[in-house]
Amino acid sequence: MRIDLKGLHQVRAKLADGSRRTYWYAWRGGPRLSGEPGTPEFIASYNAAVESRKTVPKGRFHSVIAGYKASAEFGKLADRTKADYLKIIAGIEVKFGSMPLSAFSETNKRVTRGIFKKWRDERAAKSERQADYGWSVLGRIISWGVDRGELDTNPAERGGRLYQADRTDKVWTAADEAAFLALAPRHLHLALLLALWTGQRQGDLLKLTWNQYDGRYIRLRQGKTGKRVTIPVGEPLKVALDVARAERRGALVLLTMEGTRWTEDGFRSSWGKACDKAGIAEVSFHDTRGSAITRLALAGASVPEIAAITGHSLRDVQEILDAHYLSRDLGLAESAMAKLEAHQGSSS
Repeated sequence: MRIDLKGLHQVRAKLADGSRRTYWYAWRGGPRLSGEPGTPEFIASYNAAVESRKTVPKGRFHSVIAGYKASAEFGKLADRTKADYLKIIAGIEVKFGSMPLSAFSETNKRVTRGIFKKWRDERAAKSERQADYGWSVLGRIISWGVDRGELDTNPAERGGRLYQADRTDKVWTAADEAAFLALAPRHLHLALLLALWTGQRQGDLLKLTWNQYDGRYIRLRQGKTGKRVTIPVGEPLKVALDVARAERRGALVLLTMEGTRWTEDGFRSSWGKACDKAGIAEVSFHDTRGSAITRLALAGASVPEIAAITGHSLRDVQEILDAHYLSRDLGLAESAMAKLEAHQGSSS
């Protein structure tokens, strides 16, 4: 079924790697749309853009939501994050858009918080993780309104988390790595090595170009945070990169078997099939980031040293190690016991 979206504006741009990409906007001078034409994501972002142009009733939460979507704060988000936010915001608008701004007064704050909590509980029945995400987006919108004097309080602040992910055992082991490199398609090997030796996100690695590698360092700007990181390249990764660079098929480091640019969905699908072939079921590509942190910690790297490589804050690195990855690590336990034995032996 064909759906006609009025006013679409199309822009073709040449990227730094020489390839061309088409960008779509809701209208000339309007917001950029997410997703590919015809997909639900694309249609949802178009509808959200059109909705934002309509006259927003004053004195209602609709006005704050519209202001946030038009703000520089929202505009600075990564495209993927914007698309995810817009899906959540669409539901918030339906549920709470007509709520009077008086609901955010100090007097009504507790009642409104209860209404918001009930909404989160309803979402949690399907997915605690999505319920937490919705709460976070709602809180950010309200916080934006409070900072600009449009709302008095934020009833959605400090709501806690419902979803508790146990990533303690979700670490890529040496056996997992060996199995993947032995059985997975060759064109995916470098992706695993890059992930485990740099601790970077999938999206940033898929955009990595050869110009960002000089033989000693990888330099990139993280898409999610905007943070610039310079990563010294370890010898195993350097060997793999140098071989791949000698055989390079384009400007991007990671390419499909056909030598074309990866899409995130395409990479995710191919990675899943490769893991199935290698018999790897307990860890995902997402877990390589935490695995990289764990490996660095077990090698004796300090929290600041780890953060300098992965781009995390010091606090985030410590929380990741404390909460998820190191609490059951046998290597740490054995190291601790060896130190105790050495100490006892030297004192006897």
